[in-house]
Parts: sequence; C-alpha cells; structure tokens
Amino acid sequence: MADPLLRIAGLTKAYPGVIANDQVSFDIGHGEIHALLGENGAGKSTLVKMIYGLVKPDSGSMTLDGTPYRPAKPAEARAKGVAMVFQHFSLFDALNVAENVALGMENPPKLRDLARQIREVSETYGLPLDPTRTVGTLSAGERQRVEIIRCLLQDPRLLIMDEPTSVLTPQEVEILFKTLRKLQSEGTSILYISHKLEEIRALCDHATILRLGKNVGTCVPRDTTAREMAELMVGSSFATPTARATEKGAVLLEVRDLSLPAPGAFGTPLRNVSFAVQAGEVLGLGGVAGNGQDELLDALSGERSAPTGTIHLKGQDVSQFGPAHRRAEGLLSGPEERLGHAAAPNMSLTENAVLTAAHRKGLVTNGFIDWARTRAFAEEVIAQFDVRTPGPGTAARALSGGNLQKFVVGREIAQTPDVLILNQPTWGVDAAAAAFIRQQILDVAARGGAVVVISQDLDELMEVSDRFGALNEGRLSAIRPVTELDIEQIGLMMGGAGDMEVAHA
Repeated sequence: MADPLLRIAGLTKAYPGVIANDQVSFDIGHGEIHALLGENGAGKSTLVKMIYGLVKPDSGSMTLDGTPYRPAKPAEARAKGVAMVFQHFSLFDALNVAENVALGMENPPKLRDLARQIREVSETYGLPLDPTRTVGTLSAGERQRVEIIRCLLQDPRLLIMDEPTSVLTPQEVEILFKTLRKLQSEGTSILYISHKLEEIRALCDHATILRLGKNVGTCVPRDTTAREMAELMVGSSFATPTARATEKGAVLLEVRDLSLPAPGAFGTPLRNVSFAVQAGEVLGLGGVAGNGQDELLDALSGERSAPTGTIHLKGQDVSQFGPAHRRAEGLLSGPEERLGHAAAPNMSLTENAVLTAAHRKGLVTNGFIDWARTRAFAEEVIAQFDVRTPGPGTAARALSGGNLQKFVVGREIAQTPDVLILNQPTWGVDAAAAAFIRQQILDVAARGGAVVVISQDLDELMEVSDRFGALNEGRLSAIRPVTELDIEQIGLMMGGAGDMEVAHA
C-alpha cells in the first residue's frame, strides 16, 4: 500500500478535567476523501485544530508525505499545503469577495490580479463567484464558495472541511460534491466532518470514528448504513423519533401580514409573513441561511417589535409585548446562535437557566434569585437531556456545541411551553442527540403544544413537521402538508423556485 499523505500516530490532547484526544491514530491517503465522525464532544474539533496548527498536541506525532509535521500556527500548516474551511465563516460583510480572500493570504497579489485568479478558479471548479460582489449581499452558499476558493488559491494537498453543507440547499450540495470530486481526481485529499451520514455514504472513501476522544474504528461508508455509523459513534443503539397521533386543536399562534425592516445593512426584511399553528402541530419553516429566519424568530419572541402586522398568542394580541410577557403567556423560543444569544458564555449553566426560566419556574422571589431551586432546575435539564458536563456550575462556553444545544433546547422544553419556536434546533448536533431533540419536539406537540421549527436541515423538517413553508428573501411561501412534498420540491422552494406566494394559513 502506498504511503499516506497524512499519518497521525498517537495524538493526545488533554484539558483540565477531560482528555479531548486519547492516542488517536489514522491515515489519510493521497486523493482520498476521508470522513471524521463522532458525537458532540468526541474530539473532532480538537483533532483538526492540531492538524491545522491551532492547538499543540501533548504527545504523538504527524507526518505529511513522510516528513515530520508539527505546525505551530495555521500559517505554517498552509505553507505545507494544509487548508481548512471552517463551519463558521470568517468574512467581513462590508468588503468585497477579492478583499476578503486577500485578507486570508500571507502575500496577496494586487487586487486586479487576485480578481482574475478568483474568476479562473471559480470557473474551473464550478463555483461561480464575482470577485467584486460585496460579501454582505451573498447567500450562505456563495459565502462558502469564498472560503473554498480562498483555500483553493493555496493549491492545497489536504483540505479540511467542517460541516460544509449545513447551510446549503440540496442543489448547492450537489455543486459542492462535484467540486470535491474534481479536487479528488486531481490528487487533493479531503478530511470531511459532517453529521449528515447519508452525505458521508455518498461522498467519502473511508471514515474514522471517534468516541470520547478515542479512535474506535474505521469503516467504508458506502458499505455501512447511516444507522450503523451513528451507532458506532455513540456506542449503542438509539430510538428513531416517532410522532404520536394527536388531534389538532385550537390555533395557538397566528401571525398576520408581519413585516419588519432589516436589522442592518446586510439583514433581511420580513415581508407580509402570515401563518397559523394549531395545538398538537409542528410547522416546519425552511430556508437557506440569511433569508429572514433570525428576523422571524426575533419578531415572534418579542426581541424586535414589528411595525406592521399582528401576532396572536392563544387569541391574545401580543404584538406590542416584549419577551418577558410572551414567555409568561407560554411562548418560548430558542435562537440559532447558542453561544452569545441563547446562552451567556461566561455564566454557569445554573445562571443561564434563570435567564429564561425565572417566571415560569418560580426561580425569583421578591427580586431575589432562589439559587437552590435554580440549581435544581439546571440539574433537571442536564439529566433529562443528557447534557455531558461536570455539573451545573460549569460555564456555558466550556461545553461542546452539541451539549450546549441540548441544554438550551432542554431549558425551554422543560418549562412546558404552549408555543415553542426553535431556530436550527439540531444544528451541529450528532445523530443520537438530534434524534433525542426531535423526539422532544414531537412530544411537545403530543402534549398539545404548538411548535414552529425553523431549520435548514431538510431531513429534520420532513421528520418532525406536519406542514411546511419556505422563507426566501423574507417572504413565506404557501404552506403545504409535508405528505405532499419531497426533498427536491422543498429544496426548490427554499431556493425561491416554485410556489412562493404569500401564505395565509
């Protein structure tokens, strides 16, 4: 067998109280697309940060093309031909594409020459992109192209991709896969991290599975079912979410002609959004990132007051009330940005629990926080939602993304909402945790609650929703029963094709 491009041998990295990577070893071959799988907190992020020079390993070694490889910083990794596209884009909205690309280069050429190179690379790899476009005007898929092209201009030997399809429509995923296969055919190796296991099966040659920081095995994805891979990740079987037959009741949330200006130069205005959700129902709202999802959650939760339109909660007009009043009346929500919006990073889980549950759980008396009761509530959420953490005193920022997501979603569900609105409830969450959260969403509806799930994950929307609508440029399509739709139709609706008439549910 030919020598691998990258050989990882016994990499170990420990932090106080946790071993993030424990003697991890595996190879990535030349021209191979290799998946790195694991549930949240399994050690994937720490491992790729060591490969990219962001984290220094405690022990172990790496060799790149047979030569010792130990980058002290990303610039050294890039100089050796290792590039990375991060899950969170690092772009400046006010600058154009070429200017953003230049900022990520050690020695950028003149902007005119760089713009020509961007056009050439974008055409070669089927990623059309105008280097003069302002990044703030780009869709999520186009922003990802900026990040990919910035990497491709470095002519990488190894490209690391972290959750690259989380903000793409099915049609954009196909374009990305064509690009990655072309790179593979030219000899580039790709390390691919994703929770979307069917994508792994379609794209990757081999997969390495991490569990609790250790390499617990490898597999050939095309010969392994998605469920088998998920069970390898968690070390056990888990239940598939199932909806219980529930009679639909009264309308609990009704939105009529809701319009809201864009929050800034690059936000999205809401335009005459209308829908209604009944007791016992899950309404799925899809859309590519940046089409009004955040703005809609802000308007529904009361964080921003819409100048036009009405919001009725259980028959009461709450349009002019803020978040505290809406929460007290039973409308609870969970935003997409878990760290900084849903949770205060430097506050403990106990302190974060009181932020949204003070009224409904009786955590404050005469202006004083009942810390014993608050801690008990945080412990209840941790136990019920299997949040992997040393305890309720742990700071929110110390949790892995998936475990923090379980905590912030669990914090809202544990308050028994009448109406629950969640934006990206399982974003960045492993298969077992996603199945658990989706089951909890279905259980809220089964208890007679009304749920709105805003998501870019089409499989999720198909799994939990009774009806579906698509947001595109702040407009909502006609809402249709999920049983009448397939993934392809939903993807087209999210992209703005098909029936985008204003819904009057």
